[in-house]
Amino acid sequence: MRDDMKRILEKQHYFIVGEHSGVKLCHWMGEKLLRQRSCYKERFYGIQSHRCLQMTPTVSQCTQICLFCWRFQGFNELAIENEDDPIEILDRCIEGQRKLITGYKGDERTERKMWEEACEPNQVAISLSGEPTLYSRLGEFIAECHSRNMTTFVVSNGLQPEALENLDPLPTQLYITVAAPNNEIYKKLCVPLVKDGWGRLKKSLEIMASLDTRTVIRHTLVEDWNIGWEKEYAHLDKLANPLFIEPKGYVFVGYSRERMTMKNMPSYERVKEFGQKLGAEMGYDILDEAPESRVLVLGKDRANLRIDNGIDEGIGGK
Repeated sequence: MRDDMKRILEKQHYFIVGEHSGVKLCHWMGEKLLRQRSCYKERFYGIQSHRCLQMTPTVSQCTQICLFCWRFQGFNELAIENEDDPIEILDRCIEGQRKLITGYKGDERTERKMWEEACEPNQVAISLSGEPTLYSRLGEFIAECHSRNMTTFVVSNGLQPEALENLDPLPTQLYITVAAPNNEIYKKLCVPLVKDGWGRLKKSLEIMASLDTRTVIRHTLVEDWNIGWEKEYAHLDKLANPLFIEPKGYVFVGYSRERMTMKNMPSYERVKEFGQKLGAEMGYDILDEAPESRVLVLGKDRANLRIDNGIDEGIGGK
């Protein structure tokens, strides 16, 4: 990693791990420790916000420059030159998380037991920055997480269909972000850095339908850009046949403020209207919603929603 990139990320409170990985505290980590308020993933899926490790094995590698992305995008790396060992990455990320939450220990609002639990994460959100499937040893990393009884969520942009097809073991829950209803909007909003990004995304959706794990399509909704087109989105979602669909409103934060405005942030009512129309096209119901995060989850069976202890129950990681 370039020294200038590392300095920028460390100023943003990233803990950099090795040559291409990093960890950063989620906003909801602080909310859980200080105010006992959890993120929507805890509400929907049963993971514990204060025990979630938000990290990435590809902090400066990505195949898109999405206009709505809040991350720093001063990079164009499409590959990792020298890959770090997955066990070392996990160990160092846990070490980094422990250092980043040190300040919460002495705050009177933080329960000591909850802080101690936060030092022992049992859920890994592989989604912080970049595109995780560009790390060729991602499967080994997931296997190491599962060997420690940690559940794993992987969020992908779907431009590495070969990596998804060959990923072994699979994560507890796999997300693919579909942020456009057609190729024209996709190229303008997601700005792919590889050829035939749209075709590669559709191939990944087809592969997703065959994967033996929990699957989620994420629709990041940006006002005046990609809201509507429910029939077109449904056509794409049917390729993947996901267990769940998450329509989620764009939030005007981070570096996205250089490219978007407050007007691009949809209200929850707009997100829910989209979700209702998409659900009707898909035959999915609204299973749960978190208006404060502008997100809802669609699916066919609420009984499938919560993971609880996914590894012990054999969910994912096969």
